Amino acid sequence: MGAGIAHAFLLAGAEVVVVERDEQAAAGARERVESSLAKSLERGAIDGNLDVWAQRLDVSTDYADFGSCGLVVEAVPEDFELKSAALKAVEEQLAPSAWLATNTSSLSVAKLAETLQRPANFCGLHFFNPVPASLLVEVVLAQETSPELAAAAKAWVEALAKTAVVVHDAPGFASSRLGVAIALEAMRMVEEGVASAEDIDAAMVLGYKHPVGPLKTTDIVGLDVRLGIAEYLASTLGERFAPPQILRDKVARGELGRKSGKGFFDWQ
Repeated sequence: MGAGIAHAFLLAGAEVVVVERDEQAAAGARERVESSLAKSLERGAIDGNLDVWAQRLDVSTDYADFGSCGLVVEAVPEDFELKSAALKAVEEQLAPSAWLATNTSSLSVAKLAETLQRPANFCGLHFFNPVPASLLVEVVLAQETSPELAAAAKAWVEALAKTAVVVHDAPGFASSRLGVAIALEAMRMVEEGVASAEDIDAAMVLGYKHPVGPLKTTDIVGLDVRLGIAEYLASTLGERFAPPQILRDKVARGELGRKSGKGFFDWQ
């Protein structure tokens, strides 16, 4: 996700800094971003050569390298303590006028803001996978998010050639809440033997014009990620979001979707 966000801002003309947890992760991040840029060049989506585009990308392991940035988007895994720690560490390096955003898909932006020194400079920017191809970014506003940041966030999304959907902070926002609800019901249908994963997805693609079915989307997002979101939504919105046993079992077996080679579908 972080590599996709970096790619999107590079294509919009920004100077981009990516900070990873260690040298191995940093090398992997650079490889992913440059590979994504190369594919855009091959498709003719952008002009020029890879070296020129890559010159505007800096990859590091030091939060201090964010010091000159006007906007930092956090994209660490969906864990409140991990996100809070990363955001606080980044904020310490930023100028007072700089903006900070979280790419969380379900966690409370307001609660994350409570841990920061400048909550007015903080909002949610929920990108969707794959970021370069996705046309949507959910702009999530907490109560203390400044009007200036709300306006700037919409302008950034437009500069990325995407559409901003503005929502106020609530569990799951709009997209995750609706998307997870459909996906969980699809999982229950598989669990109950109502239909196969292939046929359930086909029903949504052909009958409701979804570009990708809810179970294949779950595989792309990651079953472990979906499980974490569902558990959070169940704790905040009630049992209707309780994860079905089939999801728990697949995660326990390491069937996490596309990234592991198997989920509801075989990705080998």
